[in-house]
Amino acid sequence: MSKLWGGRFTKQTDELVEQYTASISFDQQLAEEDIQGSLAHVTMLGRCGIVPQEDVEQIQQGLAQVLELIRSKEMVYSVSDEDIHMNIEKKLIELIGPVGGKLHTGRSRNDQVATDMHLYLRKHVVIFVELLSKLQIALMEQAKANYDTIVPGYTHLQRAQPILFAHHLMAYVSMFERDIERLQDSYKRINTLPLGAGALAGTTFPIDRHDVAEQLGFDRVYENSLDAVSDRDFIVEFLSNASLVMMHLSRLCEELVLWSSTEFQFIELDDAFCTGSSIMPQKKNPDVAELVRGKTGRVYGNLMGMLTVLKSLPLAYNKDMQEDKEGMLDTVSTLDGALRLFAPMIATMKVNRDRMRQAVRQDFSNATDIADFLVNKGLPFRQAHEVIGKTVLYCIQKNVYLLDLSLEEFKQFSPLFDETIYAVLQPEQVVNARNVYGGTATVQVQAAVGRASEALNRTEAWLHEHENKF
Repeated sequence: MSKLWGGRFTKQTDELVEQYTASISFDQQLAEEDIQGSLAHVTMLGRCGIVPQEDVEQIQQGLAQVLELIRSKEMVYSVSDEDIHMNIEKKLIELIGPVGGKLHTGRSRNDQVATDMHLYLRKHVVIFVELLSKLQIALMEQAKANYDTIVPGYTHLQRAQPILFAHHLMAYVSMFERDIERLQDSYKRINTLPLGAGALAGTTFPIDRHDVAEQLGFDRVYENSLDAVSDRDFIVEFLSNASLVMMHLSRLCEELVLWSSTEFQFIELDDAFCTGSSIMPQKKNPDVAELVRGKTGRVYGNLMGMLTVLKSLPLAYNKDMQEDKEGMLDTVSTLDGALRLFAPMIATMKVNRDRMRQAVRQDFSNATDIADFLVNKGLPFRQAHEVIGKTVLYCIQKNVYLLDLSLEEFKQFSPLFDETIYAVLQPEQVVNARNVYGGTATVQVQAAVGRASEALNRTEAWLHEHENKF
């Protein structure tokens, strides 16, 4: 059979051109969405009296057959048929005859492919919100199990102040909450229907775009036909949101890699999420964390690639826009794999509380509290800062820590020191002294977990609404 668009042409397409311009190798991932959109479109054509109802029913039955072939992996795709739309339409015509050609009435591949991508991303945004919420739950369960676990907090990767390990984990819960909010917000723009815009100017057939939108669960339709077929903002926005999720995962990966090293020994990752060495039998490598960290770069690259494709494109559709799919599909696959692995990796992580406590007692991360102690005694902070700097230098030269100093040694730096300084310097006191909203005190971290639980309830309600919508 010749190409479905071949009437205008006097020559066959060059084989190299077919291979170079075809997208079926990757856009076949949109097959179910293409069927979904076609079923809604042909149903509307029947309701509007554009296609006879008996033809509509025949096309619907044929599409159901094609869908079964797709799901059973019996569908054979052809490069000569270019893309998923032409492959499906050709198979439909093979199954039910020329009546299958009526399916394309009142639409173009331009608005059809945009619809497929809206449907595809809409589905996966809901999946990603669910996966992020599961990761939050895993982090929160670890946090609740470690309300009394104190760990050095770092700035510049230098020990700064002691914090609860739970507080550290809850920072990532907050990051992923922002990711969830961004995905939920982007859903509003993804859930806009382009179908019915035609190639660029609409169609002469009296179609009902809002009927199709209602069938497919879209909240609205594009207001402008040119915008409908040329808009890829929703993909750029998704890629940007995905890049932020991967960046947050990558930051946590870096810490997991550091914490599981012999130098830190703060945690141990479960064997199921690590691999060994082909030459060094003692090795236990945090490969999952490292690979997620590495794959972040490809997601960033997909974002920059999409922005570059769209740069300076005139309205409306251009073949350049075929490049919108591979990066989007790759990002969906990459993010999906990372999130499905991450929650169980965190849930099975073992926390070495004793090692963390030992680390806290072998540093000067409680120095700020001595300065605060002197400030409460009436000394200006800048003078107190200088006093403690000299005290720390003295400890370094003596190879001791602040809690090792005698009261006489403290007093040689300031007469304001008294016996209460030893209670002030205890890690538990240092942590719980920061009893401000968002601080690391146990009561504040517990409150943060409570607020995060409320946010999770809102996410679950959103998921329930959107998972059952279609």
